Amino acid sequence: MNETSSPDYLKELNDAQRMAVLNIEGPSLIIAGAGSGKTRVLTYRIAHLIKSHHVDPFNILALTFTNKAASEMRERIEKIVGNDAKNIWMGTFHSVFAKILRIEGHLIGFPSNFSIYDTDDSKSLLKTIIKELNLDDKVYKPNVVYNRISGAKNRLISWREYQNNPVYKADDVSAMKPELGKIYQIYVERCFKASAMDFDDLLFNTYILFRDHADVLNKYQQFFHYVLIDEFQDTNIAQYIITKKLSAVRQNIAVVGDDAQSIYAFRGAEIHNILNLEKDYPDLQVYKLEQNYRSTQNIVNAANTVIKRNKAQLPKKLWTSNSEGDLIELIKANSDNEEGKLVASAIFEAKANHALHNEDFVVLYRTNSQSRAIEEALRRMNIKYRVVGGLSFYQRREIKDLLCYLRFSVNHNDEEALKRIINLPKRGIGAGTINKIIVNANENQLSLWEVISNINEFGAGRAVGNILEFSNLIKRFEIEIQKKDAYEASNLIAKESGLLRDLYEDKTIEGLNRYENVQELLNAIKEFVDNEENEDKSLSSFLQSVALITNLDEDDKEDQDRITLMTIHMAKGLEFNHVFIVGMEEDLFPSQMMLSSRADLEEERRLFYVAMTRARIKLVLSYAITRYRFGRLKSCDPSRFIDDIDPQYIKMTRSAFPKIENNIVTSPFSRQGNNSYAGNLKKVINKAPVKKHTPSPGFQPSDTTNLEKGMKVEHLKFGYGKVVEMDSDGANKKAKVKFDNFGEKTLLLTFAKLRICN
Repeated sequence: MNETSSPDYLKELNDAQRMAVLNIEGPSLIIAGAGSGKTRVLTYRIAHLIKSHHVDPFNILALTFTNKAASEMRERIEKIVGNDAKNIWMGTFHSVFAKILRIEGHLIGFPSNFSIYDTDDSKSLLKTIIKELNLDDKVYKPNVVYNRISGAKNRLISWREYQNNPVYKADDVSAMKPELGKIYQIYVERCFKASAMDFDDLLFNTYILFRDHADVLNKYQQFFHYVLIDEFQDTNIAQYIITKKLSAVRQNIAVVGDDAQSIYAFRGAEIHNILNLEKDYPDLQVYKLEQNYRSTQNIVNAANTVIKRNKAQLPKKLWTSNSEGDLIELIKANSDNEEGKLVASAIFEAKANHALHNEDFVVLYRTNSQSRAIEEALRRMNIKYRVVGGLSFYQRREIKDLLCYLRFSVNHNDEEALKRIINLPKRGIGAGTINKIIVNANENQLSLWEVISNINEFGAGRAVGNILEFSNLIKRFEIEIQKKDAYEASNLIAKESGLLRDLYEDKTIEGLNRYENVQELLNAIKEFVDNEENEDKSLSSFLQSVALITNLDEDDKEDQDRITLMTIHMAKGLEFNHVFIVGMEEDLFPSQMMLSSRADLEEERRLFYVAMTRARIKLVLSYAITRYRFGRLKSCDPSRFIDDIDPQYIKMTRSAFPKIENNIVTSPFSRQGNNSYAGNLKKVINKAPVKKHTPSPGFQPSDTTNLEKGMKVEHLKFGYGKVVEMDSDGANKKAKVKFDNFGEKTLLLTFAKLRICN
């Protein structure tokens, strides 16, 4: 087909894209580099089959990984071919295979109206089975068991094969879970009895259907003339084998993917599906989409220098005709908190200097727990943001659980906190018992705590002993809070409540993330205690500071102009003008858990590559030389991935926090002499340099019992000042002091060490 007679949609393609669209016969691998227009190619290839080759849409099978991707592709195709696009068998693997099973499932014993269990349904059933088998649910945690069974199904391992495999048996015994095979069997039998399939069954049972019923397999092999698969690097073993069977007769299979963006091994994705595709399809035609339309030359070239370090890959080299762009910037921060401040100030400044919007920015991190320092810094600068793929740090379940323990230990009248923690971790105080406590409290006009702490007077059946144990635990926490600072008290409560142990024992990806999040909260409390500016180190003071951060007025739900915060895994497939990748440190990124093999390390490097290639215009990397981990301040080494970048594409920016001198801001991101911005930044961060105070000789704190407004005082750190306001809140007497060099500070006199000067 010559250029003049080509359909209009083909004229929009470059040469490599056009080749991948036009050559429709036989097996094809379309290696689509980041930002190279893979969705357009896949869309136009399907449209071309219908429009130019008159293929019946019913004979086309197009598989994706998300409903959103399928919907967007169908809309694009519909604009070219019209309503015929509605007849394409297009959707996610699970939705398409569920459709087949609705039609053919009776052959393997399932009615057409079988139920589909979601994750909660599956875990609830597993919880019941574990209880019926009298197994310890602290050992056989439903989440752990579910993930083990899911992994087996995705590798097409039935419960019988699982039970008869000595390797799996040995693994389960070493994990102190020898009954996993039996649970797997009962779970499958219960699902079958309930005429239900879980998400993994939609793949597994489709495989069983095709394996055991050759006539059905042949029917769909003849029906689907063309099979197309998006994001092929993310397929697992089950998906690969099923699609291989479906395309075995006609061999018209076209897969689109990028091995350099294979980052989901923890979900069962098998990178060798794309790396070794030619072994199963000797006539495979390979098309490489190497022109990047998204990023600047510096970003593309830097990403190339990173990914070339991987040994297991399909060779390609991205290029772009976009502008050269800025060098990649590297920020060195003294701590994770300072890293958050530097990132927030950089965003603030870029917005001011270039009239940008919040939605132009994304902050990417390796683990969810890293969002805490970024969130706090953005909030203090009044910059709106949204956390994608998870709750805001302080709204995450495990964080709220521990905060409720801390809140109730400080304030026994906090009944919302009490109701959350009384049976957490499970201690045999069920909903019925809690309802009785509430009834007794209401009838006797008492608080819930008054009933609980005197439970023998009210009775609670078999749960009395458990309630006494809980009330004694809280009373002990109350005593310890009076003697310990916020971190020591919180660490004790996290451990002795059982929360930390419960999370530590859950070795799934989700469990490890929750454990890391709680450790990050403890790190934040340790930083609060170590901060010399915080006079009051008590747990009560910390909780007040958290409340000020989290109890914000609800934002306008219509306002979509927000900075995006997300893990790198969540960012795949997205793009932003300005990208910040934070936490570029060894053992964090690459993760300490991913250093045991070359395959794991190369997956981490692919993850970094994905993060880099999200950026259109600006890419900033940051790392901290110290970071709180597990309550201790630890020294950090820069990530090896920074060294992977060719030095010609990267520049180290100043590591100090932005300074304001003579009303001129100097920072890693500023343009010298921007006086108006300097003024704004000074108002926001209040970080003007000050002279360090040297205490007067023989400094001794005074008795501040009779301290009054107007008195002059001296503070060890803040220097000289004048009392401008006194506030007495019971035993917590406070003074607002205007210091000569540090401005106004409100000090709790119980902790503040002041010398009265007059």
